[in-house]
Amino acid sequence: MKKAQLVFIPSPGAGHLVSTVEVARLLVDRDDRLSVTVLIMKLPHDNTVATYTQSLAASNLSSRIKFINLPDDQPDKESTPPKRFFGHFVESKKPHVKEVVANLTDESPDSPRLAGFVLDMFCTCMIEVADEFKVPSYLFFTSGAAFLGFMLRVQALHDEENTTITELKDSDAVLEVPGLVNSVPAKVWPSVVFNKEWAEVLNQQARTFRGTKGIMVNTFEELESHAVRSFSDGKSKTPPLYPMGPILNIKGENYDLGEGGADKKADIMAWLDDQPESSVVFLCFGSWGSFGEDQVKEIACALEQSGHRFLWSLRRPPSKDTFEKPSDYEDPTEVLPEGFMDRTANIGKVIGWAPQIAVLAHPAIGGFVSHCGWNSTLESIWFGVPIATWPMYAEQQFNAFELVVELGLAVEIKMDYRNDIMIENPTVVNAEVIERGIRCLMEHNSEMRKRVKEMSEKARKALSDGGSSFSSMGRLIDDFLDNIA
Repeated sequence: MKKAQLVFIPSPGAGHLVSTVEVARLLVDRDDRLSVTVLIMKLPHDNTVATYTQSLAASNLSSRIKFINLPDDQPDKESTPPKRFFGHFVESKKPHVKEVVANLTDESPDSPRLAGFVLDMFCTCMIEVADEFKVPSYLFFTSGAAFLGFMLRVQALHDEENTTITELKDSDAVLEVPGLVNSVPAKVWPSVVFNKEWAEVLNQQARTFRGTKGIMVNTFEELESHAVRSFSDGKSKTPPLYPMGPILNIKGENYDLGEGGADKKADIMAWLDDQPESSVVFLCFGSWGSFGEDQVKEIACALEQSGHRFLWSLRRPPSKDTFEKPSDYEDPTEVLPEGFMDRTANIGKVIGWAPQIAVLAHPAIGGFVSHCGWNSTLESIWFGVPIATWPMYAEQQFNAFELVVELGLAVEIKMDYRNDIMIENPTVVNAEVIERGIRCLMEHNSEMRKRVKEMSEKARKALSDGGSSFSSMGRLIDDFLDNIA
C-alpha cells in the first residue's frame, strides 16, 4: 500500500493554524495512507501558537500528524516597512522549509512519499519550494468561495482588461462577481483594494492561486451553491475547487484561555445556564476587534433600550500603531455609561475574552452580533444562531453583504462599517441603529431564523458520510494519491 506525505504550511498565528490542523485531522482520519507534517512559523510575541501545539500534544491527535517549528529568525523590523513585514517574514522561511522537506524525503525507502504541499492563502510564495521538489501545491483558502471569486475577478479585471478598482472608493460602483447573484457595491469591498500597494499584493496572491493543482475552501456546497458551481462551469480558468467545510475547532478552543481563563469560562457558562432558551444576544468582535469609548457608550445605550438579555465581550483597543491584539479591561466601568452595570445587572453580563464556540453552542443564545470573520460565521451557522452583521476589517464587509443580501442568513447593523489600519477615525454607529438591528435579530419567528436553523442541519449533513463536503474530500484524497502513483 503506497503511503503519501503532505506538507502543510499555515500562515503565522493561531487562527490559521487551528483550521489547518482541523483539515489535517479530517484527512488522516479519513484515509490511513495519508500522513501530514505541519510547518509552524511563529510571529514575534505570539505565545498562543506554542500553547495550542502543547494542548494538541495532550489530546488524542493522530500519530500521523506531526509538527515542526521553523527557526525563529525575523526580518529586520527597522528596514522592513510595516506593510511588507508579513510577506517578508513568510518569504524568509523558504530556506528552512527546503531543509525540513529535504530531510523528510531523505528518510527510509518505506517512508511515505511526498505527495504535495498544502499552502495557506498567505504562503503561496512556497509554491517555488514545492516546484523544486517536483510536487504540486494545493491552496487552503480559509474564507468562503464567493470571496475567492471576488479576488480572482479583481485580478482578472486588472490583468486582462487593464481595469483597476482602486479609484472607486466612496463611489456607487458595483462589481459583477461570478458566483454571486447580486452585484457587489464598492462600499463592501475590502479596504485593501482601495490602496494601490495592497491591491497589488492581493492581485499577486490571486495569480498564484491559479497556479495550484487544487483549491480547498472552508465552505460547503449547500451554503454557497452558486459560488461553488461557478468554479466548475467550464468558463472559470481556475484549478478544481474542493469545498471541505465547515471546518471548525468545536472541541478544542481552550488553548486560548490565558491566565485565569478556565475560571472566567466557568463563570460565563454558569450565567448562561440561568438564562431562558434563545433569550440572550451575544456580542463579540473576534480576536482583533475593539471599539473606542464613544462607540462603546452607543452599544451600551442600545442594549439597555432593547431590553434584551445580553452577553457582551468588551475589549480594550491596543495603542495606535502597534500590531497587538485588544486586551481585557481591568474595570469596564471606565468606558461604560455611568450606572449601566447596575441598571442592567439582571439582564446582562459584560465580559472580556469570550470562549466563543462554547457560548454559541449554549441553548440560551438567541442571536450573535458579529464582525463576520469567516470562522465565526461558520460557527454561528453550525449552531443555528442568527447573526447581526457589524464587520470591521479584512473581507468582513464582503462576508456581511453575502450573509444579508445574497443568502438571507443575517440582519444588518452596519454592513459598510470599517475599523482597520487604513481608517484614521471610524464612524460611530448610533444607538438607534444598533437597537433596531438587535430587535430584528432577536425576532423569534423570523424567516431568517428558520433559514439559519435549516442551514445548520445542512452543514452537519455536508460532513457526514455521503454528504457534499465528505464526497469532495474523497476526490481530493484520490488526487493526492495519484501524485505518487
